[in-house]
Amino acid sequence: MRLLVLGGTVFLSHAVAAEALRRGHEVVCAARGTSGRVPDGARLVKVDRNEPDGVRALAGEQFDAVVDVATMSHRWVLEALRAVGADAGHWTFVSSINVYADAVTAGQNESARLHEPIAEEAPPEERIQHPYLYGAIKAASEQAVLEQLGERAFVVRSGLIVGPGDVSDRFGYWPARISRGGRVAVPDAADQITQWLDVRDLASWIVDAGEQRLGGVFNGVGTAHRLGDFFDRVAATVGAPDTELVPVPLPVLEAEGVEYWRGPKSMPMWMPDEDAGFCAHDNTKALAAGLRPRPAEETLRDVLADELRLGPDRDRKAGLTDAEETELLKALEVRS
Repeated sequence: MRLLVLGGTVFLSHAVAAEALRRGHEVVCAARGTSGRVPDGARLVKVDRNEPDGVRALAGEQFDAVVDVATMSHRWVLEALRAVGADAGHWTFVSSINVYADAVTAGQNESARLHEPIAEEAPPEERIQHPYLYGAIKAASEQAVLEQLGERAFVVRSGLIVGPGDVSDRFGYWPARISRGGRVAVPDAADQITQWLDVRDLASWIVDAGEQRLGGVFNGVGTAHRLGDFFDRVAATVGAPDTELVPVPLPVLEAEGVEYWRGPKSMPMWMPDEDAGFCAHDNTKALAAGLRPRPAEETLRDVLADELRLGPDRDRKAGLTDAEETELLKALEVRS
């Protein structure tokens, strides 16, 4: 199979290219080449999708399968389709569960209502005012892919993708912190639902789809778990013997300025009530179509090894610093 990966230098797109090469396929990666290196054995075609018609270097080439991980650009998607879509045997578009209009309800499947599609070409004032721009652009991109490719299109609505190479800190913070032991502050939200998918499992499924010409729209997400069970599993898998998980109630977290999900001084994987269904989507259709999430313990061990390689004391994009956690635990003691 001759595979084009629009990307191929970081995280998911890199994992897809690496998996395809492992299986003996010919892989072409189209990227600027500034964010990282393509896997050994892949051919890099330098393109800059920020430039108008930035993928014109690919025009006229034929591929058995194409994988596009365009993050937030309807124009990127249209230009890629125009350049190589007509002759592509199969097309994977990595979308997002952000396309769903309802972020509260747990257990939604692929038939749930989507945000109204919006293209980046919309007036600037509309883009600024739109509260769910990312999901709306993804919805518009999905629509373009499905309209042009039909049964050749494989649309994967991804959720939280984790594993080695993830630099978002939204997952890795917890095995890194819990592995050090001691009193670990966690949000008092044990019954909240969370889910994640190892990047290697998603990449493997995407390559499967190209080989098998799998079409349709799927929630490409892992199995849902209680957040409390997740913390317990992290502690059991990589936690130091003296680990004590300390649930911190919402009023204390709010008073201390601890944020949800990501960003500085945050509790990764913890969601506000208005987004309670964000990491709780139904993956029944994906599992029936061949998605195979690996055991959580394997992901946790590999993520911890990656965290140690990166350096656990580095500046993080999500989580608490040691000083912030210490102050939070002190505030909890004062209120107790």
